[in-house]
Amino acid sequence: MTDRITDGELPLWPLAAMFGAVPLLWLSGGFYLGWPLLGGLLGLVLLARRSRVELPTGSGLWLVFCVLVLISAIRLDAGGLVVAALRFGFYVAAFLLLLYAYTALRDGQGWERVFRPLCLFWLSMVALGWLGVLLPTFAAVSPIELLLPAGLRANPFLSDLVHLRSSEYSTNATAPIYRPSAPFAYTNTWGSAWALLVPCVIAYVLSVRRGPLRRALLISLPLSLPPAFLTLNRGMFVSLGAGLLLLAARGIGRRQTTVVVSVVAATLLAGAVWLVIPVDELISARTSSSDTTTDRIDLYRQALLLAERSPVIGYGAPVTVDTTTAQAPVGTQGQIWQVLVSHGVPALLCFLAFFVVTARRSGRAVSPAGQWLATVPVIGAVQLPYYGLTFHNLTVLCYAIGLSMAAVDGPVRRAAPLPPAGAAPARGSGSPAPDRGGTAEQTA
Repeated sequence: MTDRITDGELPLWPLAAMFGAVPLLWLSGGFYLGWPLLGGLLGLVLLARRSRVELPTGSGLWLVFCVLVLISAIRLDAGGLVVAALRFGFYVAAFLLLLYAYTALRDGQGWERVFRPLCLFWLSMVALGWLGVLLPTFAAVSPIELLLPAGLRANPFLSDLVHLRSSEYSTNATAPIYRPSAPFAYTNTWGSAWALLVPCVIAYVLSVRRGPLRRALLISLPLSLPPAFLTLNRGMFVSLGAGLLLLAARGIGRRQTTVVVSVVAATLLAGAVWLVIPVDELISARTSSSDTTTDRIDLYRQALLLAERSPVIGYGAPVTVDTTTAQAPVGTQGQIWQVLVSHGVPALLCFLAFFVVTARRSGRAVSPAGQWLATVPVIGAVQLPYYGLTFHNLTVLCYAIGLSMAAVDGPVRRAAPLPPAGAAPARGSGSPAPDRGGTAEQTA
């Protein structure tokens, strides 16, 4: 790594603009199309304030991956370039976000201030998730949708991204099952983002001991469970469960009571809601009326066949074929398959290696909050075979990784803990230190 950067302090308003205005972005129809532009704003501010930028662990793998994504675009025609450019914009925005959060913390910005925009994103997502519960049939044409050229508006994928819907459901079903999706286009993205954000919210609560945002987050955690469960996302439960199992094992191995108790409390809370909402019956009803599992397996088989024919640079994007029973293109229904088909085997190896490297680095955290954050790349890795991690859920993941690795690399400035009533503050309390061996009481 390079020496500490001493340029001007990074402003945090770009993070607030990107993550704090989610309802407005969604209502405008610009939640997807505007996100890469906001990510580009982070890059411009970073370049304007920095003569040098310290790259966190795993950056090289992500940069190589992005280069390979660009190379694979030579396989596309003009019609496919628009969607491919949007996906690439999200890949770049995710990395810039990781870099921005990491740099801001390493420069001495307060932990709570850098973390706060991600928590505001969570609160917006929970509120809009309840819109899908209370008004499941809500739909409207967005202003951006009206402004799009007719040719782009006719693209079914782009239309999904700019059209306002509170939930996702089958329009052909006689008794449709409504699954909350707002502010996202698809309910699976809601479930993916929820599983990635839960550890972040708990990490904030464990590391910031006071304030109205902390109280709002404590209230929002149980409130998030009904819309989360009603998404009926099996993969959401599997990925978060894997993260909780790893966290519990680490907590037991390190004899950290706070970690184990927080895992047990989260599990009991989810279990209590599970008893109230008939999730099993709803999932059974959904799967019995569709062939989603069969379709996915067929898409995965076709993805392997396509990868054999173009293993190095892929096809630039998912491929539509007439040899599968599924309506979705081959290379969807999972990030692994999308990267494999779209960009080839080398790009997939870089993508997977990024998760391994960042999970291993983040896993060095010793504090309870740091260990909760360290589960995020693990949860993301578990989701890769069946969820797409291209859009906002990828930026959430990279935000959490930036926070986690900055805390591990240190120093990170945080507020001093509250002293007991009548006692003088402990000497050196709240001093900056990396979140690794021996400093758990001072860091996230």
